[in-house]
Amino acid sequence: MSGLRLRPRRSSSSTFPMPRSRLRHYASAMPMSSLRPLHRSSSSTTSPARAWSPHAAFAAATERVRAGALRPEDAHTLFDELLRQATPVPERSLNGFLAALARAPASGNCIRDGPALAVVLFNRVCREEAGPQVAALTGCTYSILMDCYCRARRPDLGLALFGRFLREGLKTHQIVANTFLKCLCYAELTDEAVDVLLHRMSELGCVPDAISYNTVLKSLCDNGMSQRGLELLQMIAKEVGVCSLNLVAYNTVIYGFFKEGETGKACNLFHEMMQQGVEPDVVTYNLIIDALCKARAMDKAEVVLQQMISKGAQPDTVTYNCMINGYATSGRLKKSAKMFREMKSRGLMPDIVTCNSFLSSLCKHGRSKEAREIFDSMTAKGHKPDIVSYRILLHGYASEGCFADMIDLFNSMKSNGIAADCRVFTILIGAYAKHGMMDDAMLIFTEMQQQGLSPNVVTYSTVISALSRMGRLANAMEKFNQMISMGVQPNKAVYHTLIQGSCMHGDLIKAKELVSEMMNKGIPRPSITFFGSIINSLCKDGRVMDAHDIFDLVIDIGERPSAITFNSLVDGYCLVGKMDKAFGMLNAMESLV
Repeated sequence: MSGLRLRPRRSSSSTFPMPRSRLRHYASAMPMSSLRPLHRSSSSTTSPARAWSPHAAFAAATERVRAGALRPEDAHTLFDELLRQATPVPERSLNGFLAALARAPASGNCIRDGPALAVVLFNRVCREEAGPQVAALTGCTYSILMDCYCRARRPDLGLALFGRFLREGLKTHQIVANTFLKCLCYAELTDEAVDVLLHRMSELGCVPDAISYNTVLKSLCDNGMSQRGLELLQMIAKEVGVCSLNLVAYNTVIYGFFKEGETGKACNLFHEMMQQGVEPDVVTYNLIIDALCKARAMDKAEVVLQQMISKGAQPDTVTYNCMINGYATSGRLKKSAKMFREMKSRGLMPDIVTCNSFLSSLCKHGRSKEAREIFDSMTAKGHKPDIVSYRILLHGYASEGCFADMIDLFNSMKSNGIAADCRVFTILIGAYAKHGMMDDAMLIFTEMQQQGLSPNVVTYSTVISALSRMGRLANAMEKFNQMISMGVQPNKAVYHTLIQGSCMHGDLIKAKELVSEMMNKGIPRPSITFFGSIINSLCKDGRVMDAHDIFDLVIDIGERPSAITFNSLVDGYCLVGKMDKAFGMLNAMESLV
């Protein structure tokens, strides 16, 4: 704690204490003209109204911004008129308009970059002679524009603007100071932001408030420094008082710890905040419940849920989504279904992610029929299944060998406006290939290409693996060469499949060629564990001589046999009654292992 009180550790680029001259340096090094994505439109040709009211004009323009109906040229025409008139625009009207631009979402042919447009308009007022007379730039105006630079991902220019603000001699107020902190944090100058918060705010004539603390705490936690965030939080609570903090500050640090995997510290802070009289809200409880569910500590999550309800915080959609996902991924389907029903009884509707998680859990446990009922109810309740929903249920049917249901669902996709993608076709191909129905699998493969979809490495791997298992090595190699000609690079799984197939069917020359090829491409060669499993399988089938040939191949490519590999060959020779060979392997084992 003393570290924070004395001065926080600074990065090598930090030069705080920060004199005002440094802020002026920001302004001189980065002129305001450096961010001008839009140019002034040609002057309006409309005749000025006899009684033009800047207050009314800016109020109407602000409403159009909020409605997404104002075009950049309209904004420039407004400022053309303002700069021609002698009537100044009220401060609140100008700032309200710029603030609306700063927060305006992109909207088709209208405003595409509100923050950038606000900056350009601000530059016009600063640049043109009539600007200061018709638009007084206050601390609030500068704060809005600094925020625009943060939103435009140019916080360095926001810092330059703050330097200009200081040169103008304007009085710093809380909003400006907090926006300055935001610029520092966005510029990843978190150490400087901590220094300003703890030691420099008084020089700006301000006292840190909850927004100041939250801004810096969020930056610390976003940058993986949640422990420093906790130290700052505890120092503020001790020296300034818990009343200076709000619940957002605690939630920020708790969430930061969870992101860093520090579940214990997050839970300790959760209990500490309650001991200090800060009551958790639904967001806090959701953070705790989500982390516990992801850790599959469902009994603890249930305790927190009951505590939440007893404290009067009503579970929301996020709460139930976490619990349903947690129970589903833990395989506790009855509990998951119970939460699902309870959620709907409270008038809350699971989102598509939760529905898909529940579907996935049912399918993984061989309950595709029940999954289909949930799938159908999603449509009835207004939650249209997405491509992920279809993939999950198709995979469930494929795993259970329900080909008729699988194809029926696949055919329904088009009528429901869902286009099958490469992953969908790969699921179908894998289903048929798994059961040795290669003719059907290849028909799907062909249909996929006819629909303009290119097989990916997983698709090719699925086909090649099935062909190799069936001993159709020539066909497997044909697909292997095809994927390379199509620009799809084989991965380790593809090579392993072909090497295993070659070994199992006695083509050790091809196996060695493939090992050499994959190594030349920078793919690590198969391990002794990989070859050991092949040797063990052949020995159990009585093909001990073939297994010994692979053993020799292992040594030839530079791998060192393991004790397990030797044991497999010893067992194999014993199985076929060649005891002399078995003792020979034992002797070789003693010398090599």
